[in-house]
Amino acid sequence: MRGAFLFALWLAGAPWAQAARPIGPLLPSGPDPWVTQRDGFYYYTHTQGDRISLWKTHDMAKLADATPVTVWRAPANGANSAAIWAPELHFLGGKWYLYYSAADKAHNDDAHRHVFVLENASPDPTQGAWVDKGMLRSRLNGIDGTVFEHRGKLYFVYSAYVGEHSDLVIARMRDPWTLAAPEVDIAAPTFAWEMQGGRKILEAPEFLAGPGGKVFLTYSASACWSDDYSIGMLSADAGADLLKPSSWVKSPRPVVKSSPKDGVYATGHNGFFKAADGTDWIVFHANGGAGWKCTSKRAPYMQKFGWDVAGRPVFEGD
Repeated sequence: MRGAFLFALWLAGAPWAQAARPIGPLLPSGPDPWVTQRDGFYYYTHTQGDRISLWKTHDMAKLADATPVTVWRAPANGANSAAIWAPELHFLGGKWYLYYSAADKAHNDDAHRHVFVLENASPDPTQGAWVDKGMLRSRLNGIDGTVFEHRGKLYFVYSAYVGEHSDLVIARMRDPWTLAAPEVDIAAPTFAWEMQGGRKILEAPEFLAGPGGKVFLTYSASACWSDDYSIGMLSADAGADLLKPSSWVKSPRPVVKSSPKDGVYATGHNGFFKAADGTDWIVFHANGGAGWKCTSKRAPYMQKFGWDVAGRPVFEGD
């Protein structure tokens, strides 16, 4: 596998230019990938539609060698019985939490999509019992919920359906399964590159802590079936009130986008993880060719990134 070869070169001290290129595909298929690292183990998951599985490995380059463990399956009916999308694994307050998007099998449409959460007290999320904590009672229907801690407070951000477009909405959390008021719309599609494929979409928000406490939120823009599907970014100062829309500044262009020279198209739905050696990585899905649309051909890639002198992340092609 080309990705594994490049990763091995980096471990052996290969030049930055090689390490900064996308590595993958890590698996033949993997829409909406997510990785978290704890105690030297990497835990990976992605959209499977009817269940949630976790891959556990010491080496992300050998992800394909790991055996996935199915930790939860959708019920036969009910609000979370279909379209199980975008699972994210978080370790909060000494427990593991899985956030995922779902819809009712009887009404599998945008008007019935919500974010749900599972809880597990086991030290190893591939073991133990996952307890259903239910639906997060957000003000709007939406998908792609993520959580993060900042300055001792827990926040939730999701992609909410607002009329004909999708916006990013943030709220504080009372606990990992309960939202607090208010919910605040902090970003809507405003640039042409956020409106490709016939839709105006901001989705898949992901938190990244910057040096000195600066806050970044990446997001996927445009329709996933467009080759112009790309990753944008919001930023806020360390001491800013994150519940104020004015605290957030949107980058005027994508920070990750299709790169024909690297053989990746329709880059989107990313996550961030820190390797065991402390380096920073982004994981995202992409197609291996133009015009592949929004199908199971989307595969996971990862890429090392660094920081500029202003404390902003620098991605390949940024």
